[in-house]
Amino acid sequence: MASATLEVLVLALIPAIFWGFTPIFDKRGMAAGGGSVQASLVVVVVDSTIYWLLIAVLYGRSAFSGLTHEVLVVFVFAGVVGTALGRITIFVGVDKVGASLNSTILSTRPLFATLIALAVLGEPLGPVTGVGIVILVAGLAVLTASKGGDLAGWQPRDLLWPIAAAATFAVANVSRRYGMLETPISALEAVAINETAGLVALLAYVAAVGGRDVLERPRASYTYFAGSGLLTTVAMLSLMAALGLEEGRIAIVDPLVATAPLFTLLFAAVLLRDLERVTKGVIVGATLVVVGAVLITL
Repeated sequence: MASATLEVLVLALIPAIFWGFTPIFDKRGMAAGGGSVQASLVVVVVDSTIYWLLIAVLYGRSAFSGLTHEVLVVFVFAGVVGTALGRITIFVGVDKVGASLNSTILSTRPLFATLIALAVLGEPLGPVTGVGIVILVAGLAVLTASKGGDLAGWQPRDLLWPIAAAATFAVANVSRRYGMLETPISALEAVAINETAGLVALLAYVAAVGGRDVLERPRASYTYFAGSGLLTTVAMLSLMAALGLEEGRIAIVDPLVATAPLFTLLFAAVLLRDLERVTKGVIVGATLVVVGAVLITL
């Protein structure tokens, strides 16, 4: 039992560390001349390709057996909202406010998921959740006054980009949760549908606005975004492996994954000194947001 629990902890910390490091690649890619749509497209091409290869190897022709049209629509919706729209807003946020602030504000996803559950499902707010919301909002207030993040400076309204990303991911996660409860397909198959739908939406957007102009970016930016895609893929697979274990309860896994912004702060302080400023206010605000998100999750 002890070794199994240790395995869960390791598998849950891998996405925390990797998702803590991906914003560093994202910021470097944007600083190298990359664009939000280009970045989103590269990341989704990388992870969806790997997911489909794994499905071919693991499931073969038996893949997606039992998938209904209703569940397919749910995962397609989640992919368009979370993978396409959500990723674009993430990269805009990284560019405008910096990797450290953007990663921290993305951790407000449980707040939006809780509000959605309250409004749509009528789920009550418990006292721990209420305390978590207060702490999380306090953390956002501290971040707004922190004077940290992108060295070029940013306006409070720029925080709307990572907040919008958090909201879109919350909507997508609620949809994914519903889809997983209604279908026998595996999490790997579900995420492949999700990412493929996002890829199709992004390709349609690129075709509509002129693909050459959107994709004509420096080669270095493609390298950074491809690295971000690889880290994202490994993080997601590790998360699914953790949740797939008998001891991999949400109450254990989610709080560990929610520590990703703290790793981002550490990496940004060391690797993004020429692009970002990690102040005491950013550290305090990030800590409050993470604690609040963990309490809401629990």
